[in-house]
Amino acid sequence: MPRLFVALPVPDEIADALSALQSGVPDARWVPQENLHVTLCFAGEVQGGTMRDFEEELADIAGPPFSVTIAGVDQFSSGKQPRALVALVERSERLDWLQQKVTAVARNCGIEVERRKYRPHVTLARFPVGAETGHHIAQFMASHGTFRLEPWVAEHFTLYSSRTGRGGPIYTAEAEYPLTF
Repeated sequence: MPRLFVALPVPDEIADALSALQSGVPDARWVPQENLHVTLCFAGEVQGGTMRDFEEELADIAGPPFSVTIAGVDQFSSGKQPRALVALVERSERLDWLQQKVTAVARNCGIEVERRKYRPHVTLARFPVGAETGHHIAQFMASHGTFRLEPWVAEHFTLYSSRTGRGGPIYTAEAEYPLTF
């Protein structure tokens, strides 16, 4: 059963700039450049029939392309345990609209999605349980706190499947959905 998520792929020039940040924190498992994306909805493990329904219903989402801006870095943690280093994505009406539409489609297909508040970001690194990198994370945050990239235009969103590989997750684009005027 594939694990699915819907995301905005990050253009190569943006991925290049983000990859340049990926150093200086021991125990960080840096996300490969080809896996950088802005998640809209994590669907988790989905049965074949439900996956086909989801894939088809996502095609009904119609909206124009929109601008996406990365500005700043942050860390996600559980208590004192760091979970991830991320590049923050500025919220916008169009991004929020698309995220809500994709989530509604998932729910309409019977997929249970997380109910926590949406925080758009690009995951740069994940940490194993027990990683002790507090001071390195603080240095990373201080060094890159004003990080900002020129906006790019999101012209489509993608349904991905994820499977576990030797070096971490392997993402496969299952379907692309254009954003058109």
